[in-house]
This record gives sequence, C-alpha cells and structure tokens, in this order.
Amino acid sequence: MTVAKVSEIKASSPKSFDDAIQEGIVRANKTLKNVKSAWVKEFEVILGDNGQITEYRVLMKITFILEN
Repeated sequence: MTVAKVSEIKASSPKSFDDAIQEGIVRANKTLKNVKSAWVKEFEVILGDNGQITEYRVLMKITFILEN
C-alpha cells in the first residue's frame, strides 16, 4: 500500500510564475524524497514603488510518497 503526504510551500522568482514554480519544485526535491506532483494553489505578484512587478510568487501543494 502506498501512502502520500502533501506539503504546502511558497516559492518566488523575479523572472516569472513559471520560474517560481520550477524553483519551488527544485527546492522541494532537495528536502523531500519521492516528490510526485505539485498543484499550484495561488499566484501573487509583488509590486515596486513605480507599480512594476518585482517578484512573482506561487503557493503550491507538493505531494510525495512516504517510505516504508
């Protein structure tokens, strides 16, 4: 029988949402074993003083399989 766990993480990038997602997945794989999927729950942008986007953020749920 397989048992999975879900962990929620927030990741950011100055480039794009895609880059923030990739950074989050790479970081999750450094800490968690058997990462199998990610669900992007929320998107957020941080704005600078001039109204320009300075940071892209995503809130993700990472699913990984627990070892026996």
